[in-house]
This record gives sequence, structure tokens and C-alpha cells, in this order.
Amino acid sequence: MTGTMPAMSKQMQDCVDACMSCHSICEETMSSCMQMGGQAQMQIMRALMDCAETTRMCADMMMRRSPMSADMCAMCAKACDMCAEACMSMPDDPQMMRCAEACRRCAEMCRTMAGATM
Repeated sequence: MTGTMPAMSKQMQDCVDACMSCHSICEETMSSCMQMGGQAQMQIMRALMDCAETTRMCADMMMRRSPMSADMCAMCAKACDMCAEACMSMPDDPQMMRCAEACRRCAEMCRTMAGATM
């Protein structure tokens, strides 16, 4: 036994990439939100924080081939959907729209991975 893991499938690697991209844009959007201020942003900030943490953890779990990856992908898809919805509440903000798009893309890929055998 060499201790090496089998290569990730293209589908799994694409999902990891989508999670990391989503994590990054959520972090950028949080910074943008903090500069705007205002009480209305608190709900959006919570969604962004949940999504950023969930996508990072999901990517980590897939990369280490955790047996809980499918469950984490399902939870990640839900967090991404919630974040996209929160970002859509500010349709005139280009950063929010970029974040919503990344979240929707990640949610779709995570839903696919949640149904796949890892």
C-alpha cells in the first residue's frame, strides 16, 4: 500500500473549483458589504459567512475523500442557494450579482455531487 489516493474525477475537481471560487467571491462580497454598512446588510452578511465557510469545508472534505462528502455537498448547495437569494435582494449591486451567480453555479455542482457516489 503506497498511501496515495486515487485521482479525483473531473466532476469532483470541477466541484472543488466551484466551491473555492464561491468561497473567494463570498469573502470579497463580505468586505464590500462591510463598507456599505446598514442594518439590512446583516442578513446578507450571515448568508455570506455561512456560504463562505460551508464552501471551504465542502472543498476540503472532497479533497480528502471524506465519507461525509456527499452530505456536505448537499448542505453546501443549500447554503449557496440561501446566499444567492440574499445577494439577489440587491440587484443593482454588481458585486452582489457576481456573488449570486457563483453561488448558483456552486449549488448546482454540489447538488450533482451529493447524488454521486464519491
